[in-house]
Amino acid sequence: MTDALPATEYRRRMEIYAQEGANRAAQLGNRGPIRLDDHGKLHADIVEAYWKHGFYVFRRALSDSEVGELRKDVMHVLAHAPIGPQQSVDANGEPAIGTEMKRFPYFFVKPLSDPVGGTASSEGRHMSKMAEAQPDDDAPEYVIQIIAGMCQLFESGLRVYGHPGLLAVAEAINGPDFVPYNDAIFVKQPGLGGSVAWHQDGVTHWDSSNWDEGIHGVNFQAQLNRTSPLSCLWVVPGTHKRGRVDIKAMVEANGGSDQLPDAIPLHCEPGDVTIVNRQTLHCSFANTSDDFRISVSWGMHRREAVIGQHGHLLQPKEVIYDEEFITKRSSVIQVAIDARRQYYSEEKPYEYMPFKTVAKQYQWNPENFERVIRDYNTRDMGI
Repeated sequence: MTDALPATEYRRRMEIYAQEGANRAAQLGNRGPIRLDDHGKLHADIVEAYWKHGFYVFRRALSDSEVGELRKDVMHVLAHAPIGPQQSVDANGEPAIGTEMKRFPYFFVKPLSDPVGGTASSEGRHMSKMAEAQPDDDAPEYVIQIIAGMCQLFESGLRVYGHPGLLAVAEAINGPDFVPYNDAIFVKQPGLGGSVAWHQDGVTHWDSSNWDEGIHGVNFQAQLNRTSPLSCLWVVPGTHKRGRVDIKAMVEANGGSDQLPDAIPLHCEPGDVTIVNRQTLHCSFANTSDDFRISVSWGMHRREAVIGQHGHLLQPKEVIYDEEFITKRSSVIQVAIDARRQYYSEEKPYEYMPFKTVAKQYQWNPENFERVIRDYNTRDMGI
């Protein structure tokens, strides 16, 4: 990180940019509660706003109690996570949580760094490297940036995956036969959290004859803490309509700065949930703020966009997403719906069309934990 800025200078520059971005965000009005119509469908004006801008912020989608349970569980995992990359013990020398999983669930980065920008990672979709900041001298060598496998690691993670309002949103965007992508808990510790370089998520369908502005699916992100424009996700509205954009050229046209001029911050309060089109250009900057950001993220695809595709992002390229593969991974949604039904008895559960006739076979119980949930993320699907 020899070219990294002093953290104070990085933050000073971000504070100016953040205020400008917050002013732009305030003009869009792309925020509000989840509103369903009399048929349980997402209100048309929300759907219209999503397709216009490529994102929406659902205010207070999660209750205080659900946010508290998720936060407690994530902090417990962090307290008992491995001490570094490829390590198997926590800070107390005990076996770390999650290291028994077939897919190692932790991704580490050097503090305030950009580990993937300008590299071939994720098929080169992070085309341009972000500015980096210098951490304090006493900063650890590595910090956790991502925790995967929330549906296995703690029950509150499984339950939020079955949230009826958010599943209704997924249906409105991807159709009633939607299928999963993956999940990832982003951890941005104050003064330590690294950046995620500007990128569009999709990789498979840019040149498809049936390409459209929603073919690569959608991501949800539930915020467990207050986030500010200094710590949150940023997006460039409308880029989901433009096909694959040349990020490197955009940065060069901006004088080499990663502070793109049309971007806006998706700053949130605890319990807010953002939905972002996977084709929308987005990033997060190094967290030199005082905010501790924990974002619980998961995504959904259209079934028709996934069926028959090869692995690419999350699987070896020889893996084909056939009916059996998709059904096994999608069954996690049905188990999550039942886990939530058992815990939130006052809620009306979401009815997931692909499992409507077999839902009773996917109740939340120890047997289905082993059959469906155990190492479910080895079957994640990305396009």
